[in-house]
Amino acid sequence: MRIIFLGTPEFATASLDILVKNGMEVVGVITAPDRPAGRGLQPLMSDVKKYAVSKGLHVLQPEKLKDPEFLETLKSLKADLQIVVAFRMLPEVVWNMPPLGTFNLHASLLPQYRGAAPINRAIMNGETESGVTTFFLEQQIDTGKIIFQEKVAISAEETAGELHDTLMNLGAELVLKTVQAIQQGNYPQQDQKTYEGANKLKEAPKLFKDDCLIHWNNGLDKVHNQIRGLSPYPAAFTELISPEGKIYSMKIFRCDKESTDHVSPVGALKTDGKIFMGIALPGGYIVPSEVQLAGKKRMPVQDFLRGFPINEHWRVNTG
Repeated sequence: MRIIFLGTPEFATASLDILVKNGMEVVGVITAPDRPAGRGLQPLMSDVKKYAVSKGLHVLQPEKLKDPEFLETLKSLKADLQIVVAFRMLPEVVWNMPPLGTFNLHASLLPQYRGAAPINRAIMNGETESGVTTFFLEQQIDTGKIIFQEKVAISAEETAGELHDTLMNLGAELVLKTVQAIQQGNYPQQDQKTYEGANKLKEAPKLFKDDCLIHWNNGLDKVHNQIRGLSPYPAAFTELISPEGKIYSMKIFRCDKESTDHVSPVGALKTDGKIFMGIALPGGYIVPSEVQLAGKKRMPVQDFLRGFPINEHWRVNTG
């Protein structure tokens, strides 16, 4: 069975790797064009391209997916099946080309968390489970018939980065299972509408800057979930305000939550100036353990307090 693989970031590389290691015939890899990056603006290859080149796979990097020359090249590869993992939206002329169709790996239990940021949104919403889904592409995004799903628990302190890695590896296994089932001609196709009536659907739209700003009035659990759901990227942030009114932007990557009654105003700091810093909010305190000031390195809060002495006269912007 001739396969074309479409993907760009590290999340997709694990799926491509498992196909190659299991002897699948990957006749083409489609990924994003190289982009200038770094101080020297040198062309940067995607993670998928780096892997594909290392394995001698045929790589295509179209700027436009409807470009006639690209479409002719795609047809010439005579793929039986296409697999999409973390790639951009495909036009119908592409996803409808192979006789066995095109399936996608999505990092949620569809139909829940359709959209660009399912891992982040699940943790930000305090979910206790997530998973991966393979489904056939159709006209509307993330709505095609489900082939297989695998569930995984989300622990109370798990970050988006940790869940990303879990789902990346679980997803790779599911991609292989899906390909093998399609090869054998024995695979389910479950209409997502049969799942939609049981629960209210939650979406996973793209993240923007305002999603990352911590609104301390939201309360202990919601802020804690926001911080871990945005760690390590793009990261939740707040603004430290000195007694003189100077403002410093600070990202928080990891934190504990301390549930307690208190009379401190929202945004007040309590700190020993050495190893501990707590931020007051309804229901208790958020206690950061890894932070980063704008223009500085990410560091443990102890190192931050050593180099940036603050006291209880400081506060955070309550948003």
